[in-house]
Amino acid sequence: MSQYDGRATEDDLEAAESAYAEGRALVAAEAEGDERAVEAALRPRSLSEVIGQERVREQLSLVLQAALGRDRPPDHVLLSGPPGLGKTTLAMIIAAEMASPLRLTSGPAITHAGDLAAILSGMNDGDVLFVDEIHRMSRPAEEMLYMAMEDFRVDVVIGKGPGATAIPLEIPPFTLVGATTRAGLLPGPLRDRFGFTAHLEFYEPAELDLIVRRSAGLLGVDLTDEGAAEIASRSRGTPRIANRLLRRVRDYAQVRADGVVTLDVAHRALDLYEVDQSGLDRLDRAVIDVLCRRFGGGPVGVSTLAVAVGEERETVEEVAEPFLVRSGFLARTPRGRVATPAAWTHLGLTAPAGSPFAGGEASLFDADED
Repeated sequence: MSQYDGRATEDDLEAAESAYAEGRALVAAEAEGDERAVEAALRPRSLSEVIGQERVREQLSLVLQAALGRDRPPDHVLLSGPPGLGKTTLAMIIAAEMASPLRLTSGPAITHAGDLAAILSGMNDGDVLFVDEIHRMSRPAEEMLYMAMEDFRVDVVIGKGPGATAIPLEIPPFTLVGATTRAGLLPGPLRDRFGFTAHLEFYEPAELDLIVRRSAGLLGVDLTDEGAAEIASRSRGTPRIANRLLRRVRDYAQVRADGVVTLDVAHRALDLYEVDQSGLDRLDRAVIDVLCRRFGGGPVGVSTLAVAVGEERETVEEVAEPFLVRSGFLARTPRGRVATPAAWTHLGLTAPAGSPFAGGEASLFDADED
């Protein structure tokens, strides 16, 4: 567990940038290792600085202002949505707006009820506890969390068997901020104990354009309007990806151009990094290419697709498929994955007469799901 002080210097940013691993996927929504330090320097510090998510911002602002007016910690907050949309940023902003320390941990790190008890016993009045990937917390820890959220106390069991003794431990009032990419995996009793829940949506290109411009200003990148729009259009609706692409385009402009990120420079840089104009990367294109060229557009099982592109099933299903489905290049049906007309057009191919969708959708989707 770590404690966030809300500050990042330019030296921190440069150190993190120099250590950043060039080889990882540019369009992966997850952040790893030193990239988190780079993100910290680019994060908004208050709700007024947040771009996009207007409804969530307004709702959260009311919750925090009301809590400040009552001089009490705000209700527990649950933030859900795909990776890279700002759940951690909002947790940090909640702590900053309440002028409270933020303690960070993650669901996988809490493997036993004792782990959670140790964290909670160190909380002070009004602290904000952020649990990332809260759906991956162990079941015993979840059950302990129920009482902590509702009654601000936990029962620590000493010993085993008939001689075991439960010692009640009082906890100062605190605010739990849980973040999850899979809200459906949260048990109902845990989900119901959050006083405010918010789902973060993907960003529009215009919002990402503003985010790219803001990040460029913080990084000292000379950026044209057209260059910013080009980066935003290939960012898959995700600010984390937009910031990552900006840094890679900045590198290209520095080494192979005059340092200014123009439309042409952005276009050439993103083509070099194999991110096309629709935001598809190498794996995305490989999936729809195999689906169209080798299997006539499907339907094909995801395991077969994974073997055909040389990746694990989980990689295709969890990394490539969500964006392809959301972008309308891939459809999931009871009989398997199928390529849509948009996928054929993207590859510059013409769908054959016998391919899915060629004769209408009814014959494909009316199949029995069993």
